[in-house]
Amino acid sequence: MKSEQRKTMLHLYASKQETEMIRQRMAELGIVSMSAYLRKMAIDGYIIQLDMTEIRELTRLLSICSNNLNQYVKRANETGRIYAADIEDLSERLIVIKNQVGKLLRQFANMT
Repeated sequence: MKSEQRKTMLHLYASKQETEMIRQRMAELGIVSMSAYLRKMAIDGYIIQLDMTEIRELTRLLSICSNNLNQYVKRANETGRIYAADIEDLSERLIVIKNQVGKLLRQFANMT
């Protein structure tokens, strides 16, 4: 589209931080015209908003497993013993996490 055909002006308000972020993104892409960049993003750009609830839950579960593992290692170092029940509990928790990660990866694969 030629610039002569562009007769409507659009206004955009941005904070200094947002403006700097836009300029950085433009520089990364090698674009020098703010107008061209904003026009292209408004027409062809898209925003992906992900529900991170499941990822937060996975992070929580991994943290619990990590803490438990650290406690088991500390106890093993102190007593020289590892309890089969502790290892079985940790293994079961890791299987749950593995299944949830697999589910998430399948969902991400279906997004394309």
